[in-house]
Amino acid sequence: MAKIAIVTGGTRGIGASIAVALKAEGYKVVSNYAGNDERAKQFSEANDIPVYKFDVSDYAQCETGIRQIEKDLGGKVQVLVNNAGITRDGTLHRMDQASWQAVIDTNLGSCYNMCHLVIEGMREADFGRIVNVGSINGQAGQYGQVNYAAAKSGIHGFTKALAQEGAAKGITVNAIAPGYVDTDMVRAVPENVLEKIIKGIPVGRLGRAEDIARTVVFLVADDASFITGSTISVNGGQHMY
Repeated sequence: MAKIAIVTGGTRGIGASIAVALKAEGYKVVSNYAGNDERAKQFSEANDIPVYKFDVSDYAQCETGIRQIEKDLGGKVQVLVNNAGITRDGTLHRMDQASWQAVIDTNLGSCYNMCHLVIEGMREADFGRIVNVGSINGQAGQYGQVNYAAAKSGIHGFTKALAQEGAAKGITVNAIAPGYVDTDMVRAVPENVLEKIIKGIPVGRLGRAEDIARTVVFLVADDASFITGSTISVNGGQHMY
C-alpha cells in the first residue's frame, strides 16, 4: 500500500517540487499551504495532488488538518516533510518582536506541531520518515536574518534530538540545508546582489528545486533506514564544514 506523505508549504517552489517528486515515486502525497488559494488550486489541478489549507504555526490548525488528511486518505501519515517557512528580514536593532516571533513560530514551531501530531502513529507502525528543511543560513548565519538563522539552526538541533528518540522505532529524522535555490523568493533579490551570491557558489549557479526534491526522495526511501540525525547540505559548495 502506498505510504501517505505530507509536504508543508508544498504548493510552490521547493515544496511543490518535493511533492511532485514523491508522487512520482508512488507516495500518496498531500500538500499543505497557508495563503494563496489560487496558486494552490492551480498546483493541485496540474499535478493531481490534494491540497489542505492550514497554518503550520498554529497547533490546533495542524491537528485539525492532519486528522482530516488521515480520514480522507484512509491511514496514518508515514512520511512528513517540514518545508514551510517565511522570512521577515531586518537587522536586530530594527527588528520588532512580531517579526521575530512569526519566523520562529512558522519555521521552527511548525516542526514541533507537525512532528508531535504524527509521531505516535509512526511509533505504532514501527516506521516513519521525517525530513526537515533547514538552510545554509542556519549553518553559517546571515546578516539581517537573526530570526531566520535562529529558527533554521534550531531545526538542525531538533532533528538530531528527535532522531535519537525515533531510531529504535524505525523512524528516521533528517534535515536538508539548501543553499540559494532558484525560487520566487530568491529571484526577488536585487539583480546586483544575486550576481554576487552566484559568484560565491563554486558550481557557478543557483540550486534548482529539483535538487532538493531528489534529496528528500533519497532520505525517505525504505532502504535509507541507516541514515538518521543527519543534515545534508545541498548548496553547490557555498558552505562546507
